[in-house]
Amino acid sequence: MLKILAPSDRSHPFCDGVSRRNFLKIGGLGAAGLSLPQLLALEAKAGIRKSHKSVILIYLVGGPPHQDMFDLKPDAPREIAGPHKPIGTNVPGIQICELFPRMAKMMDKFTIIRSLVGAQNDHDAFQCYTGHSRTELAPPGGWAPFGSLVSQVQGPVDPATPAFVSMCYECTHGPYNEPGTGMLNVAHSGFRPVGPSRSDLVLKGMTYDRLADRSRLQASVDQFRRDVDASGQMQGVDTFTRQAMGLLTSSKLAEALDLSKEDPRLAARYGRGDEVKRIDENGAPRVPQSFLAARRLVEAGARVVTVNYSKWDWHGGPGNDIFSREREDFPIFDQAITALVEDLHQRGLDKDVSVLVWGEFGRTPRISAQVGRDHWPRVAMALLAGGGMRCGQVIGSTDRQGGEANSRPVTFQEVFATLYHNLGIDVNSTTVVDAKGRPHYLVDHGAQPIRELV
Repeated sequence: MLKILAPSDRSHPFCDGVSRRNFLKIGGLGAAGLSLPQLLALEAKAGIRKSHKSVILIYLVGGPPHQDMFDLKPDAPREIAGPHKPIGTNVPGIQICELFPRMAKMMDKFTIIRSLVGAQNDHDAFQCYTGHSRTELAPPGGWAPFGSLVSQVQGPVDPATPAFVSMCYECTHGPYNEPGTGMLNVAHSGFRPVGPSRSDLVLKGMTYDRLADRSRLQASVDQFRRDVDASGQMQGVDTFTRQAMGLLTSSKLAEALDLSKEDPRLAARYGRGDEVKRIDENGAPRVPQSFLAARRLVEAGARVVTVNYSKWDWHGGPGNDIFSREREDFPIFDQAITALVEDLHQRGLDKDVSVLVWGEFGRTPRISAQVGRDHWPRVAMALLAGGGMRCGQVIGSTDRQGGEANSRPVTFQEVFATLYHNLGIDVNSTTVVDAKGRPHYLVDHGAQPIRELV
């Protein structure tokens, strides 16, 4: 969460006046002693795009039904198969649900993992963000999420853009939310510009969304610099505070988040959802435009962007029968995810940006009497794209009912090892230290990048 006490601009958030009690600030203005023109000059220079590796991680809140999406069993009994039919794709031999026609036409740009194993049996996002279960023995402070670890290891690409940005909306079911930084310093937490955090970006009564006037920004920033330099307060600010100031004095992040600057035709290709309306009482909103924001953020310099999307816990009953929900949700997701992957390819980012989609577990093979599928940790799925990976394939298989991994089981840790590899991080040699100074590898010993992909 970010608290600022001065204007915050679509173009240039900022602060004038400072209080450590209600102010977490972000990167280097006062400490560097730079004037606003100097900052803008540096911003322009940084605007020359330099390729960097990044990851967009999309969490499907609640556990998506793998056997209704990408692992259909049309020959199974009706109480297992469900009503949806498989369709062919542009990759011979790969079939997916008929409600994903856009994805079927570009399956050569995706990889499906049908045999993800080792899932926890709880409605908890923890494993999807860290690769670990909460039941595992953890280092002091706890396991850190993937984005925080990348921030620690690689740092920012650009001082004006955090290495780790979270586009995850707050869920009323606490375990659905992205975990904290664990054993790492709070400086490596995800910068969160959506949900409740957005309302904290308020400076002297002017909100982040309203601020657009550079002249007012300049006056406020200059006054802030004079006040703080005179007091000497900038001498003692921590990393997180300096990072906040850097963000608020650059337009780069704000412009990335301003979807009105995008080509309207492209924005429409992604689709739009209501940021306020929850699809379920405790899940995330269904916001396809978050995928577009994620693409804009990695272009602006973010290394990791996380997104939580909709609610996939369909146990059946009134208003929640699984197949009605799938007929509503699947086409919207199909549109958004294919727009993102197509966009990355058209922009030449398909080698640099890895996309991962998954949830905390799979769903039961047998359809319940309430017309739903219940929790099933024994096998789940993941969808990957980009990152220079060898796409257009299926990894692993399940048995006739979609209840057990039948071949090539893949662990959460292997998936994260693959993402680290795509970022240029060697999981066999890279370590981070916990609060007691003890080193820890990024993934479990023996976990390696998925050989079929890299």
